[in-house]
Amino acid sequence: NDVIGTFHVLEACRKHSVKMVFMSTCMVYDKASDDNGISETNRVKPASPYAGSKLAAENMVLSYYYAYSLPVTVIRPFNTYGPYQKTGGEGGVVAIFIKNKLTGKSLSIYGDGTQTRDLLYVEDCARFVVESGYADETNGEIINAGLGKDISINELALLIAKDKSRIQHVTHIHPQSEIPKLLCNYEKAKKLLDWQPKFSLEEGIQKTEAWIQSTNLI
Repeated sequence: NDVIGTFHVLEACRKHSVKMVFMSTCMVYDKASDDNGISETNRVKPASPYAGSKLAAENMVLSYYYAYSLPVTVIRPFNTYGPYQKTGGEGGVVAIFIKNKLTGKSLSIYGDGTQTRDLLYVEDCARFVVESGYADETNGEIINAGLGKDISINELALLIAKDKSRIQHVTHIHPQSEIPKLLCNYEKAKKLLDWQPKFSLEEGIQKTEAWIQSTNLI
């Protein structure tokens, strides 16, 4: 569905000469090997069907740039979170942890919790998407966006719950798709767009928690 849907959007963009910004994902990458983070030239490793479909769609998007000179940009935001994110099921880890904290439930961590994530606040991500779309400098490019700092899931759970007794570890259901270290190098976005994140992780968590508290999600 991802790949076929992307094809139809590309055809419509080609017909009407409209630029396309393709939202890919950091999950296409192999793990970060050091504290310099993952740049766009890092090795890709689609360890899940989701990542595989995103890479396939990326290649098709870029083919329209080379074959038809259609202006396109592939963006790979890292783990985005914030208001309006689902707080259960397919929601993100930050929103789920916050909801569980507010409702008195345990914060469950898959595996040992040492895996790290680079968490990008949604307003920073939205600004990155828009700026990528309006800039000619991004045409034909693959560009990362992230906070530039990673945190282990264990540390994240403690930051949110502020109580170690509220945290439990459970058996990982898909350990083969887990990326041990995700850390974004966003130097390319900074160079092409003068973009960098404005919100720290602590600020983003506070704003997300305030939003969840203001809704009927708890």
